Amino acid sequence: MNRLASTVLAGVLAVAPLAAAAGPAAAAVPASGAAGDTAPGLRPLTEVLGVGGAGPYRIGARLDRLAAAGLIDWTAPGRAGVEHAGATGAWAGVILLAFRDGRLVSVGTATVPPRSPAGAAVGMSFAELAAIYGPRGRFIRNDAGDATAYLVRFGSRVELFTGHPIRPGVGYYEAGLASFVEVGFRRGCSC
Repeated sequence: MNRLASTVLAGVLAVAPLAAAAGPAAAAVPASGAAGDTAPGLRPLTEVLGVGGAGPYRIGARLDRLAAAGLIDWTAPGRAGVEHAGATGAWAGVILLAFRDGRLVSVGTATVPPRSPAGAAVGMSFAELAAIYGPRGRFIRNDAGDATAYLVRFGSRVELFTGHPIRPGVGYYEAGLASFVEVGFRRGCSC
């Protein structure tokens, strides 16, 4: 990486928390990720969902704190101590949240945007995912052997892309703790 690009990247990383604090509508990043992009090529940070979460919905965040901040619209109990929730604001109707023992363990979507930090999204073909992630990703099957997904591991966290019930390609994108996201897929449940 050349020195100018490193300096620009360091500056963007230093300012990103300040932009995020200003709110999702005020924050933007280059669509291509390259230095020198102009205003038409900018996309809001609210379009990025990754293993750290999405916007204010960070993996590990407490449900009670998010609710107290007005960031939770609804909740529904699940199995094994899991509670599902809906987001408010720009994320309402876009992401589905899963909490285990009161902590956020997964953020998922069936819409576009958001995209992964690498640019992958619902609606893409699995071949496109493989081209984006290369050797970082791999196909996995569930324990029953009746479903396939594309998994990208980032330490103890994963991005998981599953199929669509009526058309080929990605129908759902979920990111979070591997102990919840990957294990849930392999077992065929969201627990």
